Amino acid sequence: MSSEKLARSGTDSALRNFLESEAAGGILLMVAAALAMIVANSPLYDMYHHFLHEVKGPVLSEKLGPMTPHLWINDGLMAIFFLLVGLEIKREFVDGRLNTWERRRLPILAAAAGMVVPALIYLVIVRDLPALYNGWAIPAATDIAFAIGVLALLGSRAPTSLKLFLVTVAIVDDMGAVAIIALVYTAEINGAALLASAVILGIMYTMNKTGVRSLLAYLFFALLLWFAVLLSGVHATIAGVLAALAIPIVVTPGAPDAHDSPLHRLEHAIAPWSAFLIVPIFGFANAGVSLEGIGMEQIFAPLPLGIAAGLFLGKQIGIFASVWIAVKTGFAQRLGGATWLQVYGVAMLCGIGFTMSLFIGALAFPGEALLIEEAKIGVLGGSFLSAIVGFCILRFAPQPTDDDDEPTMAEPAKVA
Repeated sequence: MSSEKLARSGTDSALRNFLESEAAGGILLMVAAALAMIVANSPLYDMYHHFLHEVKGPVLSEKLGPMTPHLWINDGLMAIFFLLVGLEIKREFVDGRLNTWERRRLPILAAAAGMVVPALIYLVIVRDLPALYNGWAIPAATDIAFAIGVLALLGSRAPTSLKLFLVTVAIVDDMGAVAIIALVYTAEINGAALLASAVILGIMYTMNKTGVRSLLAYLFFALLLWFAVLLSGVHATIAGVLAALAIPIVVTPGAPDAHDSPLHRLEHAIAPWSAFLIVPIFGFANAGVSLEGIGMEQIFAPLPLGIAAGLFLGKQIGIFASVWIAVKTGFAQRLGGATWLQVYGVAMLCGIGFTMSLFIGALAFPGEALLIEEAKIGVLGGSFLSAIVGFCILRFAPQPTDDDDEPTMAEPAKVA
């Protein structure tokens, strides 16, 4: 076998492992969300709600108050999820499918349009209610695990090019969501804690530049960074992304991940925990909505309607239109091995906001239990509608007659 074929084989194997992990995690997330809805609409609801909001720890931050299981999950466990997000972003930009501007153009354009259009639709629907404006970012996010889980149910009817496109758009989308959380949903800043965060982050970058490769050292400072960011007023999960960007990576384009690459080792170590434990726990803790007393009037209230319409209509319009325009104008090449109907189906699946949308919903309306519950209804409705319609489109879409593979170039290893 030639070196080029070996490189392609290694890349395909790594991609296949990643997609399989995300797919299984996405299916487990669906089960966790369904279980949360069942519990929330059963005699167990009081127990479920009491456990999540019972004080189970000290006051780490005056802003948050006493720690509860819900806070430990959203501010603690989810920091590990965001650490994985940061690792994936860095890997893709340095050593993956987004390592050149030519490859980045279409996903960045699609992700940007897929965030702007849902936000605009949301704002149009709630235009007469200024108190709801802060929720504009809720329908802007895409849940990669959930979406890949739906694609996994389709088997070979979902071409690899569509899976690659969905993954890259979702990764760029995650970058936008992280920026929104850091810049928009931060009310008060503790200057001393923010300075401490900058110092810790500076130490981690210095370690990277001076050749430190000990993962334990980076994880120690990542924990300190998490606590400093928690105290600063910026959402603590941002520490996960910042820490990830400081962890060294050994670049091996077109080949399997390097064994001596700290980033790859950490990513492989925490990915199963994130997919099979952290994200399902988050889904179970945040998706439980009691439907008692909820009728059509509540479902079609401005907040849930704006979120659901943003996810279901905004994502498909923004992403598909941007891809179609990019291809027709020559800005980017058409996805190989996929019909336009299949591209539309994947754009529809991007309307599954779930994890990130639920997360942003809790940040958008702090202390407003009723609005948070209404936001959950919108997220669940828009996400499940997008999942069902997207699945049906891809399930019954005619298969393309030919397949175009994107060539993979092998380059010498380097460290970043």
